[in-house]
Amino acid sequence: MKMFLRIKSVIAIAILFAAIHTQAQTNKNWNSKQLMEPSELASLLSAKKTLPLIISVGPGAYIAHSVSIGPVDNADGVEKLKKELGNHTTETKIVLYCGCCPFEHCPNVRPAIEALKAMHFTNYYLLNLSTNIKTDWINKGYPVMKL
Repeated sequence: MKMFLRIKSVIAIAILFAAIHTQAQTNKNWNSKQLMEPSELASLLSAKKTLPLIISVGPGAYIAHSVSIGPVDNADGVEKLKKELGNHTTETKIVLYCGCCPFEHCPNVRPAIEALKAMHFTNYYLLNLSTNIKTDWINKGYPVMKL
């Protein structure tokens, strides 16, 4: 009987740990209205009209006309982002992207959005690169930085 209770306790703890870990991985600090589809940004770039501020918070800036901040998964990266944001009004239209991996694994998009919120920005979007920059942008032939 004691062995059965131990096994049951271990299983309960494992389930609790998995639930907490899963919640932490999928927790979003943006809503569906704040997601911009890649095709929409590509259309804006092709129209050559007033563009939003496009900020890469990932390992590289691949999208045409974007500003490269670099990863913001650490305090130095977040400070670099805040410095860039300090050059703009809180109403500036901003599109953030990383593209390193699916959102649920991305170490950069959540800290970037937290920085925008902390600085009271109100007109920002997260580019919906649900798989990665290669699959969701480059392979579709959307505008990229010229080398």
